[in-house]
Amino acid sequence: MLSCPECDAVLEVAEAELEEGGTISCEECGANLVVVTTDPAIELKVEGEEDLEEDEEFEDELDGEEAELDDEEEAGEEDDEDWPH
Repeated sequence: MLSCPECDAVLEVAEAELEEGGTISCEECGANLVVVTTDPAIELKVEGEEDLEEDEEFEDELDGEEAELDDEEEAGEEDDEDWPH
């Protein structure tokens, strides 16, 4: 018995007919699911889920870089205060 990795609904599919790389849809939530592997057990993932994880990692890296730039700008502003105008 397979379940949707997105909503945990039971999937009514013929497991013997699933092939690696194939796709099925969850009738409950509508998620497109990819068959990752069939041996030793069937593993499903939500289509495009890997791409989202990579995007989130990239956003985290950008957030870290922006924080560093903000810190440098604040330090620069403090140095400007010492200059006579």
